[in-house]
Amino acid sequence: MICNRPTVGFIKYIPTVGLSTILIQMSLMTEPGSMNTRAARGQATRDQLIDVATRLFAANGYEDTSIEDVLVAAGVSRGALYHHFAGKDALFEAVVESVEARITAELSVKTSGVRDAVDAMRVAALGWIEMARDPVIQRIILLDAPSVLGVGRWHDPDQQQALASTKALLQVISDEGRLAPELVTAFAHMILGAIDEMAMAIALADDPDAALASGRTAVEEFLRRLLG
Repeated sequence: MICNRPTVGFIKYIPTVGLSTILIQMSLMTEPGSMNTRAARGQATRDQLIDVATRLFAANGYEDTSIEDVLVAAGVSRGALYHHFAGKDALFEAVVESVEARITAELSVKTSGVRDAVDAMRVAALGWIEMARDPVIQRIILLDAPSVLGVGRWHDPDQQQALASTKALLQVISDEGRLAPELVTAFAHMILGAIDEMAMAIALADDPDAALASGRTAVEEFLRRLLG
């Protein structure tokens, strides 16, 4: 039995859902030119820390990556890191958000131009399980994030957002007469659970390529039987 499996839902990453935007707080008392320069430098340091931490968390895992490891690899002071992040958990959450943004961008390319709701769900599902072979997504999103950030981080509001997005696609399919209205909610739960479980199985497989090959076939057949 797989523990701590993610419940973010692959539909979360379809571009129509989006992710939270990072807002930078700047003092109104600072001169405009100085304010812009300081903000740019601060953002550059923050981005650098996230990039370095992403690499370390993906390679070593959350537990085996220390703040000191990040400081040394990034070449920044402890004060600079704590100016942007309250601690290791906050840094890890920023890394998760950064990886999620990349997932959204990649699936945006895959789903752009897809007009049929069933096709959109199929493309998104296949795109998501393919990403389960990515070492960064495997370690950070599928394996570490649920346990590090807690179940609540995935269920509220992310899982509800994922469920709502899945239901929206299924409602379109239902409105077209391809799915009974009373099955929309139940199917949304089933599809989210099945595709996420497939992604986790691929991530944990001894042979991810073989697991992906069978996973593609299974997802195609699952959605065909379910939605036509």
